[in-house]
Amino acid sequence: MLKTALNKPIAIVVALFAVAIFAALALFRIPVDIFPNLNLPTIYISQPYGGMSANQMEGFVATRYQNQMLYVSGIKDVEVKNIQGTCLVKCTFYENVDMSQVAGEVANQVNRVMNYLPPGTVPPTVVRFDASSLPVGQLVFSSKSAPLAELQDMASSRIRPLFSQIPGGIATSPFGSNERTVVIRVDPERMKSYELTPDEIVAAVVANNKISPAGNVRIGDFMVMTPSNTVLDNVEDFFNIPLRQGVGPMVFMRDVATVEDATDVPVGYALINGKRSVYIPVSKSGDASTMSVVSALKAKLPEMKSLLPEYIDLAYEFDQSVYVMQSVHALAVEGGLGALLTGLMVFLFLRDLRSSLIVILTIPASLLSAILMLQLSGQTINIMTLSGLALAIGILVDQSTVVIENIHQHLEMGKSKARAVKDASAEMSFPLFLITVAILAVFAPAFMMTGIPKGMFLPLSLAVGFSIIVSYVLSQTLVPILCNWWLKEHQHPEDIGDDAPKPEKKAGLMDKIQHRYGLLLSRLMKRRTAVVAIYLVAAFSLVAILFMNIGTDLMPRQNKARQFQVRLIGPEGLRLERMEERVKEVLAQLEDLVGKQNISITSAYVGMTPSSYGTSALYVFNSGPHEAILQVSLSRDYKLESLDLLKDQIRQRIHKELPDLKTTFEPIELTEKIMSQGASTPIEVVIGGKDIAENQVFAQKIIKELDKIPYLRDVRIKQPLRYPTVQIHIDRERAAQLGLSVDVIAKSLVAATSSSRFTAKNLWLDQGKGFAYQVQVEMSPQYMQSVADVENIPLVKGQLRPTLGDVATISTSNVPAQYDRRGPRRMLTITANTHQVDLGTASEAVHEAVADAGDPPRGSVVSVEGIAQLLRETLESLQFGLLLAVVVIFLLLSATYQSFRLACIIMITIPSVLAGALFLLLVTGQTLNLQSYMGIIMSVGVSVANALLLVTNAETLRLQYRDAGVAARTAGTLRLRPILMTTLAMSIGMVPMASGFGDTGEQVAPLGRAVIGGLLTSTVATLFILPVVFSLMMKKVSFNSVSLDPDNPESEDFDLKSTEAQSVTISNHVN
Repeated sequence: MLKTALNKPIAIVVALFAVAIFAALALFRIPVDIFPNLNLPTIYISQPYGGMSANQMEGFVATRYQNQMLYVSGIKDVEVKNIQGTCLVKCTFYENVDMSQVAGEVANQVNRVMNYLPPGTVPPTVVRFDASSLPVGQLVFSSKSAPLAELQDMASSRIRPLFSQIPGGIATSPFGSNERTVVIRVDPERMKSYELTPDEIVAAVVANNKISPAGNVRIGDFMVMTPSNTVLDNVEDFFNIPLRQGVGPMVFMRDVATVEDATDVPVGYALINGKRSVYIPVSKSGDASTMSVVSALKAKLPEMKSLLPEYIDLAYEFDQSVYVMQSVHALAVEGGLGALLTGLMVFLFLRDLRSSLIVILTIPASLLSAILMLQLSGQTINIMTLSGLALAIGILVDQSTVVIENIHQHLEMGKSKARAVKDASAEMSFPLFLITVAILAVFAPAFMMTGIPKGMFLPLSLAVGFSIIVSYVLSQTLVPILCNWWLKEHQHPEDIGDDAPKPEKKAGLMDKIQHRYGLLLSRLMKRRTAVVAIYLVAAFSLVAILFMNIGTDLMPRQNKARQFQVRLIGPEGLRLERMEERVKEVLAQLEDLVGKQNISITSAYVGMTPSSYGTSALYVFNSGPHEAILQVSLSRDYKLESLDLLKDQIRQRIHKELPDLKTTFEPIELTEKIMSQGASTPIEVVIGGKDIAENQVFAQKIIKELDKIPYLRDVRIKQPLRYPTVQIHIDRERAAQLGLSVDVIAKSLVAATSSSRFTAKNLWLDQGKGFAYQVQVEMSPQYMQSVADVENIPLVKGQLRPTLGDVATISTSNVPAQYDRRGPRRMLTITANTHQVDLGTASEAVHEAVADAGDPPRGSVVSVEGIAQLLRETLESLQFGLLLAVVVIFLLLSATYQSFRLACIIMITIPSVLAGALFLLLVTGQTLNLQSYMGIIMSVGVSVANALLLVTNAETLRLQYRDAGVAARTAGTLRLRPILMTTLAMSIGMVPMASGFGDTGEQVAPLGRAVIGGLLTSTVATLFILPVVFSLMMKKVSFNSVSLDPDNPESEDFDLKSTEAQSVTISNHVN
């Protein structure tokens, strides 16, 4: 490679220009997002059935799906949530399964399940949805005059279809109202006065609004269609439907009911800044770029607005792309600033502008080439790949600097520039290759990881790997070429004429440092055994102490975020309108707490999502009308000291002013939502068993123990277990005596308490819009407000009696409103948030609390899940990865040097890396997390690279001087400058990232600080401990090779006599 570059420099430069052009194109085309594509294999099935209780959804629907999905290949787990009118099935699969094949199998099994479901069940919605398929904003519809029904219809029929033209966008259902419906509201008193029943009215609607296909008549030369008005033309025509036929006075719909072009029974409302509104969550598919989806949506906004009436406003709010762009931009700026500082540090050491410029040029060349490779490998620009590129800058500088510094040394020997460049580059070729392979080996375990750790760590590893590979290639091609073209010849005393005075060479600062360093190293070598022992004891003790005292988190804690989401839980079964009032009161308290001017926007969803919209439960999952989700965005002008403290203040204010409300803060930022994988809180204790009552008793014991932990907040059982009900127990014998069947009673009951939507499907066509809408019969809510009203529901047409109370016993009770299942067990979940404590500490305390609660009931199991479970799995994976990296490097070095002893010497600096990184993280208030582990792993690679440079030189000198001590001192002195340059350049380059400033400061600061801490201490160990260890361990080692070949002159088994005899024989044969 070096020879080719020197022989054909123009070809190399042209090739680099070509790569730069393609890399520049890739830079503009590569997708930009906050996180890599995690590709989590998850499929959801959302099965609606309006009016069914949670218990019915579980028994008639959920268990069928749960059992049938087990036939799908690659299935890992099936979790089911059942609430009123909705069953949500989550199918999780093992990694590396073919999701296209799996999706087809799931669809086939869904078709089989449909044969066993209750009559009237509509087909479910099956979607591939994971933590990456998240809302990236909201399209908000608002108007001063238009009703909610019109906003909902406009959003659904005019705007939602345009999402198909947005690549990567997901067309979710509108939130805020319910589906447009022709609603026939019956007055019970007038109905009874005409001796009608609810079922009779439903039957009349079905009979008089019937879909019938049009036929054809051959009239003359034309084939004429014969459409009829079997489907009513206008909503007003429903008033004229006859309810009673035959002899006697006619009774029409207008006599007993009102007819409205309205919506299905409201089950939830959206509030934007406290006012009812409608919004569409703008979501993206898991492999789509947030930036591309939002950009395409914003380009469509003018077209969307043109389709709406002038009195309806459309705005895009909660734009997550701003956060993504700010995060990526901040990291890019930090990386650029780091590269600039690195270049300045190189200049200070080399004191040669041309050499520094060559080094700096290799940085963008390597980074651009790496971006091109990232695009070709299907990666994106995100905080992980950008962090990897920022980390790689130090190594890029190191490889070029080592070559240039060695070239200067060869020039000092009096060589010509061309000879010095070639010899110096060739001399460093193998050591740099070994360094490159060693650093790549550090990141190789990323391919062995699984799940989220692999999804996060692999893109960073690829970014670092691509950069370092390109950097090595440049150090052997571009750097020698530019050095030949740009560097100046060194002037030597012998080049000056005999008559000219010879200048005295003054000792520079670096020469003085090297001299004093050599003296100190000599002193340390006099006490080699003691120095090494003290180092090992101190390093391992410090690592152990720091590791036991430092906290652990999945990702760095974000305490400067300006958005938060809180779930508000009222008394179970609280009416939707009453819960809406409480949410508005919470908004008023929030404005009083932080100031109205400091709130940018609020978005709330009160109540449940309509069963008509199957996928809505994936975005908002409320178990009843008593729950609400509130999202708040604070203005950038608000001086936020700590988000944790603000959350605590909000809790205290709500509990004081609205004592019947409970609060639970949930993830809102993209990073939090993606890492939580759907968990609503960091801590989740799941109790699974056969008897939900027994589990509830045990759950209360656990809660009692959890309440003792001072830093836990919002501790509660997630599922509502005491939802108020009016139990109707039909006396079948009594009903039979009165000539009634259960079917007749049930139809009248459903029409009176719910609607006929699912029991008697009927459609009306809006010919102006070309959309069909359902028609349903329901009782006016104001007439159904007591048990007595339920008892008075008539059951027989033409008679006031019998009523429901005549054939049924009606009583009030409380039942669970949500049933969660996993396998054969029903699940109860205790959720909790943490306050100003790391997740690892909280998780340990929770495990202890669960143990203190005693043994669970027979047949029940208890597990700590949520983000805490993912934290444990991630840290175990990272620790295994770090250990595996150390083993891989050790084996690689042993094979390269043909010596386990030299490999051990090089590895001796690793404890210092761990100690320095952990110490700096601890004193700066950081924790061990995904980012800091990556910093530590990178520091290990750099420390091994520095140690490798020194030990390689020391071993060469040992064979030359036949003295390990002299060789170690000399190698340390010779490698002092490049090692210091690498350490200081990389550390200075990491300062912007480690500072913690900017929008992503909290996320990437641990990475930078871990690198700085590990590098500083490992450099001290490399320069002062490593030579001492080398002189101690290599003092009595043979100078011969470990080769077993008797023909190898460097081998201890070299057979001189046999070799001479063979030579003589060959010579005689030739003669």
